[in-house]
Amino acid sequence: MANKNQYAMLFDATRCIDCRACMVACSVENNIPMDKTRIWVSGIGVSGQYPNLTRSTMVYHCMHCLEPDCASACPVGAWTKREDGPVVYNSEVCIGCRYCMNACPFGVPKFDWDKGIVEGPLIDKCSMCAHRIDDGLEPACVATCPTDALVFGDREELIAEAHGRIAAHPDRYVNHVYGETENGGTSYLVLSHVPFKDLGLPEGIGDEPLNTLSEQYVGNTIPVALTWATVLGAVTAGVHTYKHKNHKAESLVKETAEAAEEEIQ
Repeated sequence: MANKNQYAMLFDATRCIDCRACMVACSVENNIPMDKTRIWVSGIGVSGQYPNLTRSTMVYHCMHCLEPDCASACPVGAWTKREDGPVVYNSEVCIGCRYCMNACPFGVPKFDWDKGIVEGPLIDKCSMCAHRIDDGLEPACVATCPTDALVFGDREELIAEAHGRIAAHPDRYVNHVYGETENGGTSYLVLSHVPFKDLGLPEGIGDEPLNTLSEQYVGNTIPVALTWATVLGAVTAGVHTYKHKNHKAESLVKETAEAAEEEIQ
């Protein structure tokens, strides 16, 4: 069950014009290249026969599950579900095992194959602009959307708003708010005028979080879990030690270069 003060985003596919301003805003805000944007567009584009044409576009974010499978699967605690909504990532503890990618039923976390294991962050996804929320601002994508296809606010209030739109225009919407119950509920909610599968959203995701099944399985294999905990703990320590030594070496090189430059001057 979501907390009253839990934030969420609502995407209304009937309002999206496929301008992709949200993708640009996300890349600029988070200082990441466009080819590694945390938002991607899915859907069937334009369908129907002229003049009765329909555009169907899905702006795909992290779903920010109420009970995130990525956090449940991560053996080192690199993923955290904040009480106010966002699921955030700590690259300092990530070991690049990619269990989160396999666990996510929405296929959201992406591994950066261009980076080595010590460079980090290895995994990337939408953070709901948690840093902007902390400053009292909306996520960058929401603030940029010219048609209010994306809105931000309290999750319960957005669910009520979504059902209100469906009730006011039953001929315009599929009678369901995607994310209200899927996988135990998400903090990214979707309204659509076409079947959700046509937007690229997975079907058949039940109301029970998948992590309850995985946790039950792990609970039945405690000896294996403890063994892996030991192994992964050692790997984590090794990675962090390497990072620390690498950072110290880089600092020494930088200090030596600066000293040499001062002598030349």
